[in-house]
Amino acid sequence: MTFAIASFNAENLGFSRDFDQRLGALRPVLHALRADVLCLQEVNAPRETPQGPRGFAPLDELVRGTPYATFHRATSARPGSSEPADVHNLAVLSRFPIEETRQLHHDLVPAWDWTPPGEDAPVRAQFDRPILYVRARMAAGPLHVLNLHLRAPRAAHLPGDKQDGRWTSSAGWAKGMFLAAQLRQAQALEARLFAEGLFDAEPDARIVVCGDFNADSYETPTRILCGAADDLDSAAFAERRLERLEARVEPGRRHTVIHAGRRVLLDHILASPALARDCAGVEILNENLIDEATAPDEVIGSLHAPVVARFA
Repeated sequence: MTFAIASFNAENLGFSRDFDQRLGALRPVLHALRADVLCLQEVNAPRETPQGPRGFAPLDELVRGTPYATFHRATSARPGSSEPADVHNLAVLSRFPIEETRQLHHDLVPAWDWTPPGEDAPVRAQFDRPILYVRARMAAGPLHVLNLHLRAPRAAHLPGDKQDGRWTSSAGWAKGMFLAAQLRQAQALEARLFAEGLFDAEPDARIVVCGDFNADSYETPTRILCGAADDLDSAAFAERRLERLEARVEPGRRHTVIHAGRRVLLDHILASPALARDCAGVEILNENLIDEATAPDEVIGSLHAPVVARFA
């Protein structure tokens, strides 16, 4: 059989004054992906009434009238709650039945206290969002899917270092950048350790890690997730390496975001050897990308290009 796995940051998918235009821009992208498993990031969950529960009405509207409307679905929840967060939730839509869903949020990498230099009180270092895990049932065996959205490389808030939304010192900003980098790498480690557990139970596991890593191919979070065999002493670890499938795309098209004229690859699909061996092709649909540095406040479509990998 043939099937496709795609990852797409839907860029704050929620109701807005331009929502109909957004639907008109996003639906053709979903159709073009022709995905059997679709990992989405930045899916908002507004309340239908001021006191009502949060729900995924914007996502329902997006997939209405598309094949994805009948797919099985798994979504993330705000850590410590059974309800989704207001913004930036994760969703997995799967043509294949979903046998298990769970989310990881400091399950394998505990939150920690960090005292910034020059400060007396520690701050709590904690991930912004969970990782969403899905096990889908396929005829050839289970497919393990991890959907993640790592923290952006923007300075984390530190008490006392901002006033009216502006940083009060460059030193405070630098400390915030350091903390943000640590959080991004620590959450990549949590996903990698979870994948290690899957390999322990099933050496030939078919694992795919999708999402917006907010890191390019050779930055530390991506390298942690890949478990790059060339960094290890023994070739025995090669079967635990996660391959960057987007590396199969020609270099001139190997980007998912444009920032101030610079083309960067922040969105990835990583696959275990058992899955990567069956990869028949990879596409990045970046023809219509606009520069996020000069984008309007109301983005029509997304500032990220989706990545899709096809398997045979």
